[in-house]
Amino acid sequence: MVEAQATARGIRTSAQKAGLVLELIRGKGVNQALATLQFTRKIIARDIAKVLRSAVANAQQQDGFSGDIDRLYVSGCYANQGPSAKRVRPAPMGRAFRVVKRTAHLTVQVAEKPLKIARVTTGGGAARATKAAASKAVGV
Repeated sequence: MVEAQATARGIRTSAQKAGLVLELIRGKGVNQALATLQFTRKIIARDIAKVLRSAVANAQQQDGFSGDIDRLYVSGCYANQGPSAKRVRPAPMGRAFRVVKRTAHLTVQVAEKPLKIARVTTGGGAARATKAAASKAVGV
């Protein structure tokens, strides 16, 4: 199973605002996540889509990758707080207010879903299942 991640550091938004958009794509397939980000009305969605495409490219470079992008899904995504730039804004009566310009580190992890292999049942397994169902119906 292939896993890959990509990180964008110092993105000019708060980690809380980025986390709201990241919740929308967590656990979704890569194509569905990109479509969701394309129609999300937040500026940070563009940066998250860029990081997601980078994570997919990182997964394609790994040795065990099957080549099927449809099997990739967003296994984890989070936003950590980055360094904050502190600025001063003039206030009334000669005072000054502090303005904190926050940044965030965005991390997106993608993983490959395992292939589902159909299980072949033999005749004995079906007989045991019907016997168990019959015993439940009787109340034994």
